[in-house]
Amino acid sequence: MTKQLTVLDVTLRDGSHSMRHAFTEQQVRDVARGLGEAKVKYFEVSHGDGLGGSSLQYGFSKVDELKLIEAAKEECGDAAISVLILPGIGLKEDLKNAVKAGAKMARVATHVTEANVAGQHIYLSRELGLKTVGFLMMAHMAPTSVIVEQAKLFESYGAEIIYVTDSAGAMLPHEVKERVAALKSHVSCEIGFHAHNNLSLAMANTMAAVEAGATYVDGSLRCLGAGSGNTQTEVMVAVFNRLGYETGIDLYRTIDVANEVVAPFMPRSQEITGSSLMMGYAGVYSSFLLFTQEAAKKYNVDEREILVELGKMKAVGGQEDLIAEIARNIANAKQTV
Repeated sequence: MTKQLTVLDVTLRDGSHSMRHAFTEQQVRDVARGLGEAKVKYFEVSHGDGLGGSSLQYGFSKVDELKLIEAAKEECGDAAISVLILPGIGLKEDLKNAVKAGAKMARVATHVTEANVAGQHIYLSRELGLKTVGFLMMAHMAPTSVIVEQAKLFESYGAEIIYVTDSAGAMLPHEVKERVAALKSHVSCEIGFHAHNNLSLAMANTMAAVEAGATYVDGSLRCLGAGSGNTQTEVMVAVFNRLGYETGIDLYRTIDVANEVVAPFMPRSQEITGSSLMMGYAGVYSSFLLFTQEAAKKYNVDEREILVELGKMKAVGGQEDLIAEIARNIANAKQTV
């Protein structure tokens, strides 16, 4: 019996971090067309921090995200567009406008211990007829028993799929397997997994998630995403083909889109640098990387020291202001020695 697996591509959302939220409309059109031709079922289009993320705190988008969603919708054929929304950043009106622009799936994301703030957004998503996902970020920061409790909250609000999200690229395969298996045992929703590659474990962790029962997995073309990027979509399709899973995706076309469309506009290779390695090692939110590099340069301190402090403080998305404060404190401490 063939095993079914849904691959969701996040190049046009997680990749927004690496692109400094500067995707052009033409880039989005080209990627969306390619993903549609490759028969990818879902792909995500949003600011890196989700709907409403274009701001002074998170970085302004070069092109309004609703315009990008509309452009993607015009090009993507039978593929469906997902949007990410974080309660506290994205408003109900943002989600309604995304639906008008063409979104068919909403992924409501919270910190791993704060699913209780997602109720209104999940209710609205279901009312709007969207495929609705609960997205538990920074999953390495909570024990499995807590993740199960939070997943049950998502389920009670109406989520149809619940994701274990390794936002920091900090998890090891046995930790992924334990969390996914626990959710599989305690909720009736389908389970998904989102990886980052800071410890070079994104593919291994994705395999561990699927072995434990995940049926939705995320990837990005050429790994374009925050930190060291995500599980590489085209590699993931090839690996799961070899393992006997049916993804419905055209491998050759996916490779072509990755190499001919995405690679030419990537600002840097998604190799594992010392900084992104430290993010996985210290368990720091992957989208903090560019903020950390800017602060390190401004205050002339080692960015690795900033990342280690962020890890000790268990900083979460929305606390970007801490990064400059930590850099300033490190610089001041060195001056007083």
